[in-house]
Amino acid sequence: MASPGPAHLTSALLAVAAAAFVDQITKWLILEVVMQPPRVIPIVPFFNLTLGYNTGISFGLMKTVFEDYPLALTGVTLLIVGFLLLWARRASSHLEAVAFGLVSGGALGNALDRIRQGAVTDFLDVYVGTWHWPTFNIADVAIVLGAIVLVIGDLFGRKRPAAPVSS
Repeated sequence: MASPGPAHLTSALLAVAAAAFVDQITKWLILEVVMQPPRVIPIVPFFNLTLGYNTGISFGLMKTVFEDYPLALTGVTLLIVGFLLLWARRASSHLEAVAFGLVSGGALGNALDRIRQGAVTDFLDVYVGTWHWPTFNIADVAIVLGAIVLVIGDLFGRKRPAAPVSS
């Protein structure tokens, strides 16, 4: 196992840059090319491209709270990104650091939307029958993947001390 420190921070920062870049490029393509004019584009029987905007936090929660103050949510997001990057520097592996980077990069991608347009651009629509998951974007995918890696790593990656044997 590599020792934590600058190498892990470098891994995390590369993941941040990759996640934020891919997120912003896909949003630009959706806004400037694909959704001209805006419409629903069926891809497969359970997935559409559908343009939407989210002024709240995940899945539109607290929409009315942050609708008039998108920069307040952005400020909180940037503080969390900073905290996650400090945590990434102390990660126990490069994979864990990359996971922190994915979460941070996704959060940063959505924060850039809030700064630029006051809302997050969403366009991925997954559904079953008439039930639709809230639309999301590549930043959200990066956040979820990073969180999954962190949870799996915590559950299965570290050796736990053996319980004392009683006689």
